[in-house]
Amino acid sequence: MRRLRGLACIFLVLGLTFLSEKLYAQRRVDAGNLYSRVLAVVPIVGKGTLDDPKRPMFAPLPSQMTPGNRNGIIAFHHEVSDDGQYALVEFVAVQPSALQSIVASSNLPGVKVFQRGTNTQAQVEAEFQKLRKDFRFDRFLLRVP
Repeated sequence: MRRLRGLACIFLVLGLTFLSEKLYAQRRVDAGNLYSRVLAVVPIVGKGTLDDPKRPMFAPLPSQMTPGNRNGIIAFHHEVSDDGQYALVEFVAVQPSALQSIVASSNLPGVKVFQRGTNTQAQVEAEFQKLRKDFRFDRFLLRVP
């Protein structure tokens, strides 16, 4: 009888351990869904010098991006349009307020801004493909750790 109780206790503890792992375990968030993100079509700016490299409008200069600094735009990724005049960009920031200047500039010539929840991936992809014929989202989205 004692042996049966001991065995039952062991199975109970093992069962509860297994169950608690299943109940409380959470899947990791996909890195593509972390942080605030804005997709945009923007003109390429800069003189092409070391002090003023060619880059997408709104993209910070390399000297402005300090490792460990989580203020402002923390990352961006772009592809150049087929004509070389525009950049198809994904801007990433920890705080949504850091991207507000980009969103507010959507009425500037040559600037088109797309946001999650407002625009679908199909809408963005169709707009990007007008400027870059071989554009595909599966090769584009930026993963920020």
